[in-house]
Amino acid sequence: MFGMSELAIILIVVIAVLAAKKLPELTRSAGKSARILKAEARAMKDERTPADQQRAPRVIQGETVRGEDPAAPGAQDTARG
Repeated sequence: MFGMSELAIILIVVIAVLAAKKLPELTRSAGKSARILKAEARAMKDERTPADQQRAPRVIQGETVRGEDPAAPGAQDTARG
């Protein structure tokens, strides 16, 4: 009477009709899960790299970097000199 492909198509259509209300919620949660998985994979990759190779210091032309703590009071006034 019906082959496997026809039954599969009918099953997919029935699921789509019955689950139409839940479909946006399911896709939204799948997207959130994918973002979380991607962020966790990136964090694990960053943990595996040695600390000295993670990021090179940012160099801005025309600025002098001193060994002072930038959060210390008056540190910004001396840097602008």
